[in-house]
Amino acid sequence: MKLIQELSDMIEDELEGAEGYAKMALKLKEERPEMARTFNMMASQEMEHMNNLHKMVVDVIDKYRMEKGEPPAAMLAVYDYLHEKHIEEAAEVRTMINMFA
Repeated sequence: MKLIQELSDMIEDELEGAEGYAKMALKLKEERPEMARTFNMMASQEMEHMNNLHKMVVDVIDKYRMEKGEPPAAMLAVYDYLHEKHIEEAAEVRTMINMFA
């Protein structure tokens, strides 16, 4: 389903943004603590965006199940692959965000 792919691409973008912000926060933590706090906050906000997008994907799949039954196996396989990848990336980013504290 095209919508799931588009939302998954957006999740990737949010994760990449969060990672970049978290890295900058850690890099600037000692030299520019106020700027670093802002970057860490921005990383956290990107993770919230990612969570919102994930909820949208789940809603799309749930709605499909209610209206049409079980989604095609190929669609679920792609979703499962991307979901696992996103979980791993999100864990890494959360670790960096938590390292800042």
